[in-house]
Amino acid sequence: MPYFETADGTRLAYEEYGTGAPIVFVASWALSADMWEYQVPFFVDRGYRCVLLDRRGHGRSDRPSGGYDMDTRADDLAALIEHLDLREITLVGHSAGGAEVARYLARHGEERVARVAFVSAVLPFLKRTDDNPEGAPEVVCEASIAQFQSDRPSWFAQRAQGFYATHLGNDVSPALVDLTMRQCLETSPRATTEVWRSTFHADHREGLRAITVPTLIVHGAADQSAPVDMTGRRTAQLVPGGVYKEYPTGGHGLFVTHRERLNADILDLIKG
Repeated sequence: MPYFETADGTRLAYEEYGTGAPIVFVASWALSADMWEYQVPFFVDRGYRCVLLDRRGHGRSDRPSGGYDMDTRADDLAALIEHLDLREITLVGHSAGGAEVARYLARHGEERVARVAFVSAVLPFLKRTDDNPEGAPEVVCEASIAQFQSDRPSWFAQRAQGFYATHLGNDVSPALVDLTMRQCLETSPRATTEVWRSTFHADHREGLRAITVPTLIVHGAADQSAPVDMTGRRTAQLVPGGVYKEYPTGGHGLFVTHRERLNADILDLIKG
């Protein structure tokens, strides 16, 4: 597995598969590049180059004590793109990865980017403020962090079925649910806490309004991790010309439960 070094000396792992126009996949909070196992073969078989990043503290990347703020994580993504000199990119970000994609665009512009897909993204702004009454109170964020610090395995176990909305008939085996939980628990405890906190406090509204490249927003109507009224629908209202697709039986884990539809929608974005 190749690595590159960021400005603060952190070594980050990434993977590459295929050739052709590049698609950069940015993983969810607490998950790594391995989460995209149902997307990579689909796009490689259709002639695309798939690039996948393990953010700091996740997967096979270094576990530094700091750098988990939103700006540094966006700069890490920029460093990968520049390291590989990628251009005409399709950026695909899931959950907190979608937030990092949005911050990358706000900080580094669209020069290298052709199009964007926000999948179950925790956008535009999670924290409740006077001008963001749709957000959640800060006490909710800190309560989750307290649970991470007390019993992380229990926190993930309690939410595993809801992540995939199995109560709506989505066919996900117990073994696959267990795999997802194990991947989450492999993330460093500090990264788990600090990425969660910084994502909660990040306001992306101004940056979303400035996006000019073709943008796809995909969200599940039954998303328990990022409720659609707070996230997907509001994001669609902010991105100029964004295409919004809502999956009625989708939870947060659309990349598994609705992989055929999601892959097809991303392919339509690329070909569009």
